[in-house]
Amino acid sequence: MKPLRPITRILLAAAVLSMTAGYFLPLWEIHLWAPQYPEGLNMKIWLDHLSGDFDIINGLNHYIGMKHIKEEMFPEFGYMGYALGALVAAGLVPVLTGKRRWLQVFVAILFAAAALGLYDFWRWGRDYGHNLDPKAAISVPGMTYDPPVIGYKSLLNFVAYSGPEKGGWILISAGAAATSLLLWESLRKEGKQVAARVGPLLAVTLTLPGCDSGPVAIDYGRDACDSCRMTLVDRRFGTEFVTAKGKVYKFDDVNCLLDFMEEERASAGNAYVVNFAKENELLEVENAVFLKHPQLRTPMNSGLAAFATKANAETTGRELGGNGEVIGWEEVRTETNKSCSCAH
Repeated sequence: MKPLRPITRILLAAAVLSMTAGYFLPLWEIHLWAPQYPEGLNMKIWLDHLSGDFDIINGLNHYIGMKHIKEEMFPEFGYMGYALGALVAAGLVPVLTGKRRWLQVFVAILFAAAALGLYDFWRWGRDYGHNLDPKAAISVPGMTYDPPVIGYKSLLNFVAYSGPEKGGWILISAGAAATSLLLWESLRKEGKQVAARVGPLLAVTLTLPGCDSGPVAIDYGRDACDSCRMTLVDRRFGTEFVTAKGKVYKFDDVNCLLDFMEEERASAGNAYVVNFAKENELLEVENAVFLKHPQLRTPMNSGLAAFATKANAETTGRELGGNGEVIGWEEVRTETNKSCSCAH
């Protein structure tokens, strides 16, 4: 078995040492959204403690009989720091020895640790959502709650999200890098064929921590406007607001979006609008051009359609006839009626 190449050992050392960020950054996050908490409640799980709004979450969950979340219920906090240190030490063994076999062992340990961690989290969530106080204010016989291990899930009137935080993404990226390097070494041949194939995989690995939340495709016929509750059906119209925490709100017309932004002035995020001329394309509102025209039958009577270019907006205005006006986002915000009222 050939020894690891110097470049592999250098890249592996960087990946392994980056895992120490887990000592200083949160590993996991849980978000809860509800009508009374549109910006959501947040709880972060660190290597040895909790932070965030778990006191408020405890107050809400008390009504349905869930236990109070407190650090004492997680014995893992007592040894997770040592476990991470052991992982880093295991990762440095192939770096120092240059032996591929130790890299194989390290990758196997990483996969086992990830599987064990997810199972432990699932086991805690099941106990948390199934062992309820029968004397709770809201108690339905036979009803239980399973918090999501990863992803989104609806729990009564709440939407819950569970997923990696900054420290977790760094650990995932380090594991992906180690796996990619092992694959690269295992397929090593004379020449550059394997490097050409594995290179893009390594590039993707290095960009994982930088992924940002953005708009999501509107599911017409199923998604409902978060302002007026009407179902989105006209594919030429639609808007979204994505908060800094990644929560996506969808609206069927521009005035519904403006109505939401007026009520949620403290919400940081980005707004998007559907391109009237190109189905399924969402434009940032600051970069969009808007046609205001009395002949535009928009879902909630805003009379506005969005375009990527001024030329497209003017062409549609001529086709509609009458007195249309091409304006920008700032004019839309100041001149448009923010009432989300039905046009039918």
